[in-house]
Amino acid sequence: MTKWTKVIVLDNDIQAMALESELKARQIPHFMRSYHDIAYNGLFQTQKGWGHVEAPADYHQQIKDIFAALMAEADDDKE
Repeated sequence: MTKWTKVIVLDNDIQAMALESELKARQIPHFMRSYHDIAYNGLFQTQKGWGHVEAPADYHQQIKDIFAALMAEADDDKE
């Protein structure tokens, strides 16, 4: 059984949606874990980020590369 571990921490829901869309399109196994907690009304998201992505170790670098490309594209759009 393959162990799934944390790959990267996401800052917000926009990053999460963009990355999840790309990972699904490429059929890369992943799980998006939100830090939102109903009892604390999202308090942990303001301190720790939106959440993180988990995946098998074999996919970590690929996911990091995809995320970096998405962030670079977003920076280009700002200019």
